[in-house]
Amino acid sequence: MKFVTSLLNRRAFVALAAASMLAGAMHSAPASAADVTIPIIVKDTTSFYWQIVLAGARKAGKDLGVNVPELGAQAETDVNGQISILENAVASNPAAVVISPTEFKALGKPIDEAASKVKVIGIDSGADSKAFTSFLTTDNVQGGRVAADGLAAAIGAANGGKVEGKVAMITALPGAGSLEQRKQGFIEQIKAKYPGLQLVADKYADGQATTGLNIATDLITANPDLKGIFASNLIMAQGVGQAIAENNLGGKVALIGFDSDEKLIKFLNDGVISGLVVQDPYRMGYDGIKTALAASKGEKVEANVDTGANLVTKDNMKDPKIDALLNPKLK
Repeated sequence: MKFVTSLLNRRAFVALAAASMLAGAMHSAPASAADVTIPIIVKDTTSFYWQIVLAGARKAGKDLGVNVPELGAQAETDVNGQISILENAVASNPAAVVISPTEFKALGKPIDEAASKVKVIGIDSGADSKAFTSFLTTDNVQGGRVAADGLAAAIGAANGGKVEGKVAMITALPGAGSLEQRKQGFIEQIKAKYPGLQLVADKYADGQATTGLNIATDLITANPDLKGIFASNLIMAQGVGQAIAENNLGGKVALIGFDSDEKLIKFLNDGVISGLVVQDPYRMGYDGIKTALAASKGEKVEANVDTGANLVTKDNMKDPKIDALLNPKLK
């Protein structure tokens, strides 16, 4: 009887020890992906372009089981607002942060400071910082070249094959890294490939579509022989497109925009816009979160990722690949 009692006690002890070890293992196990928070900070939560970025990030969060707060200012001009959002996001001790800096110089030091505490993944636009763990963006210099080629092709098509005449470009804001790179690529390509094109105006606006409209209207009035305009982001393309439409110059003054929304797609269909350089913002959002999660785990990630740019025209806008870029799933 003593032997049976001793055996039972020993079994009970072993079972209790095993349960204790399991409980200890469960307690010390690393947090699951569901416990991981990776905020994404965009330039402007109200813009269609940034809503696509957020949709991609949201889908990545669902697929990867990561909590993804969607943060950003109400306008791309609110640089101080974005800096405050970044500081508050870092203070919440996330696993990593994904951000598209609103302004190259101003965001440099805040990103340096953030990166001293968490991994920082950059998307879309650069900053004056070397602290990004990874940077996912369109090659914006190449995007500017694509725009120049598209504008030259549209001018040639409207002028019996002659690629010559006055052209202009309008940039939404000074100092934005991605926009400056597009400007660089556009100007370089015009000079290198199209000697018949004369850049007569290189204007900055204030980030408002109405200002883009007014600048374009003034350019058209001052240069009645103007052949083409490059508007280097969505907001400027909206404003300049409106100026072309109001002056009935569709097909006469070629316009290449950057990015897309319903208004620009309608302009393209109506012949107001000659072409759009379209990025892949959904991929930026999705892969930004995916990369941030990998980096937070100490995994090796690519330092620079080109997410691509495509010229969309009325002729190719129904192609499946292009259609997916123009009509992304936001939910």
